[in-house]
Amino acid sequence: MHPDRTSPSLGSARPGGPSTRFPVPVDAALRAAGWQPGRWDIKQAEIWADTLRDHTSPAGHRHSVFPAAVEAWAEFGGLRITPTGPGRQVAPAVLHLDPLHGLHSARTLGDLGRALATEVSPLGEETDTGALLAIDAEGRVYTLDHTGDWYVGPDIDHALSTLVAGTAPVRLTTG
Repeated sequence: MHPDRTSPSLGSARPGGPSTRFPVPVDAALRAAGWQPGRWDIKQAEIWADTLRDHTSPAGHRHSVFPAAVEAWAEFGGLRITPTGPGRQVAPAVLHLDPLHGLHSARTLGDLGRALATEVSPLGEETDTGALLAIDAEGRVYTLDHTGDWYVGPDIDHALSTLVAGTAPVRLTTG
C-alpha cells in the first residue's frame, strides 16, 4: 500500500495579521473544540498509552504505542471537532480524537501496519461515519472505513486540515 504524498498547504495569512498554523476555518473549528497553541495533556496521553498497551484481543492481538501517537494524543486528544460550512470536495468530518475508539481494532491496525511496513496506532473516530482514525510511527494519518483505507496526511496538522476542510482523502492501494 502506498499513500500519495500530496497534501494541502497549511497556514494562511490573515490580511494585516499573522499566519496561523492551520487554515483559518480549521483553526476556528479546533479552537471551538477547546484546542489552543501549547495545549499538552501528557497525563491523559499516558493513560491512553497504558490502556492500549494493556489490552490484548481474544485472538492475542496487541496495539503498538509510539512517540508520534502519544504526541498527537497529548495535543489533540479528547477534542470533539465539529466543522462548520461546506467541505471543499467532500463533507467535512466530525471528529472525536480519542484513541480508545480503536481499542478493539488491534488486528485491523496491525494488518494495516504490516501492509505499510510501519506500526499503526488508533487516533480517534469520524463520529458521523464511524471511520477509525489511525496514526503511524512516522506520524502519517489514515482513516479506515467500510469502503477502504485512506491516507489523510503526512502529519497530524495536514490530516486535521484535510478532514476538517473536507478535502478528499487518497485511497491506499497495492502496487
